[in-house]
Amino acid sequence: MQWKVAILTASDKGSRGEREDTSAQVIRELVEEELGGVIVDYRIVPDEQDEIMAALIEMTEYYQADLVLTTGGTGLAPRDITPEATKKVIDREVPGLSEAMRMGAMKKSRQAMLSRGICGIRDSSLIVNLPGTPKGVSENLLAIIDQLPHALAILSGRLGEHIREYR
Repeated sequence: MQWKVAILTASDKGSRGEREDTSAQVIRELVEEELGGVIVDYRIVPDEQDEIMAALIEMTEYYQADLVLTTGGTGLAPRDITPEATKKVIDREVPGLSEAMRMGAMKKSRQAMLSRGICGIRDSSLIVNLPGTPKGVSENLLAIIDQLPHALAILSGRLGEHIREYR
């Protein structure tokens, strides 16, 4: 099964072309190599709640992404508002994924506990907030990537929720 994946980077500097989006490159590599996904949309928006929300809605409704991975805006800085924007567009949270990401990343860096990223469901799409650094993206995404096919299969209706194996 090839999953449709969208990547959203929230970055003021990135949206102005002042910073290369290396975190999205790490996401793309992990999605293609570890998840077998295909990127259906990629964009960079400034750290503005309305723009993040609009992009998430379009990625889930128009592009019908099975999985939307965001990078950036999950820290403690005043402009870090990706989790708040995500909360406004999701139907339900999936806290276990967020907890697993932080726990997995904390094995490498205690600073991972400062990430406020959330995970949630919008219709039949899973949205996952990742940190804004390549290292943070890698550590967080690798902490959950083995469970994503199962989660996506349940959300898409391709697998009953009580079946333990997905092929």
